[in-house]
Amino acid sequence: MTQIRQMQRPRSVEAKTMARLGAVQALYQMEHAGTGVEAVIREFVDHRLGGEMDGSALHEADDEFFAAIVRGVVEGQRRIDPFIQRHLAEGWTLKRLDATARAILRAGLFELVSRPDIPWRTVVDEYVELANSFFEKGEAEPRFINAVLDATAKEVRADDFGQDGG
Repeated sequence: MTQIRQMQRPRSVEAKTMARLGAVQALYQMEHAGTGVEAVIREFVDHRLGGEMDGSALHEADDEFFAAIVRGVVEGQRRIDPFIQRHLAEGWTLKRLDATARAILRAGLFELVSRPDIPWRTVVDEYVELANSFFEKGEAEPRFINAVLDATAKEVRADDFGQDGG
């Protein structure tokens, strides 16, 4: 495998938030450009994470967390997608769902299903916040993303709901 810039391990909340943002962007790019998982991880780690957006410097991202999300979504997509599908209206398919919403849902669902070390409320809040940043106020996607993540959290993290106020 090609050498990747030494992965940084910032542990701040902002670093994880930036990793989630990068993962959503990488998943979107993979779908639209057909980029492979390792190539997109290399590109983002080497050139995009912790850069600039709209002229403002971004916080450093947790590169390892970013890579874990992207790889986890790709490896677990067959396990993740049914959680989305069961919330779609009759006759709707995943392909009909907005590509950005699909990327946000897949990343959030990966964390809910595969990362029990991360509190469910953190996962839901972070990805709903991302959805709100990608979509205009009043659009349905952030509400749909919130509903799917919340319902899935109740299903796969049922034991956690009494413990952290769910």
